[in-house]
Amino acid sequence: MSSTAIHVSELTHDFGGLRAVDNISFTINEGELVGLIGPNGCGKSTTFNCISGLLDPTSGEIEIMGKSTNNLRPDQINNLGITRTFQHTRLWKEMTVIENILVPPNNQLSSNPILSLLRPNSRKEEAERIERAYQVLESLEIAHVADNLAGKLSGGQSKLVDIARALMGSPKILLLDEPVAGVASVLAEKIFQNLRTLVNETGISILVIEHNMDFILRLGVDRIIVMDSGRILMEGTSDEVRSNKSVIDAYLGSSIK
Repeated sequence: MSSTAIHVSELTHDFGGLRAVDNISFTINEGELVGLIGPNGCGKSTTFNCISGLLDPTSGEIEIMGKSTNNLRPDQINNLGITRTFQHTRLWKEMTVIENILVPPNNQLSSNPILSLLRPNSRKEEAERIERAYQVLESLEIAHVADNLAGKLSGGQSKLVDIARALMGSPKILLLDEPVAGVASVLAEKIFQNLRTLVNETGISILVIEHNMDFILRLGVDRIIVMDSGRILMEGTSDEVRSNKSVIDAYLGSSIK
């Protein structure tokens, strides 16, 4: 039986007098690929920001891998095994792709050569990190851009490099905020195929925000959570979401068959 990766209980977040997230609860299991969908302004990114520690919940409880994140800093939450991307990629544009993704791994050695001498295995560890970096790029089918400057990448390539950089920390949970926004449809579907393969092969848990509901309904996610006006409207499989009258009335209309 799968263990719980993320447990959100009665989460609420207010921005002054505006309630962005209103008493929501859900669970993401280990080894699940789950979509979080809804229109702009429904509270998806605020939920992500609360889970990752960028925002403090007004009320409610969040647990990562069974541990409460109350009063933890973002770096402490990250150390529980969770990492995220943002809707707009934040790559270091003057660095190459491989340089970008070699930055995040934990416990890296200081650049000070004297301190490096204190760890005789430092060269081996560096070689192992580089090897893993190329493996991650290969798994996302972008190893061929390893030496390209990040600032010269296409939008789709930038999204994939952002995901690769997040994976270099060997997370147990990955939060992806609109990873295919602005990406051509063929490449977008390829990105999701790679995510599905990643979940199947590694057991990582992935929660992905997607604004395009028609798109995510056609993909191989395990479950979909639908938000509206800060609340969870429903959650279920793609078929259950597709056939739910409340979802159809609120979002999908007659164009979704």
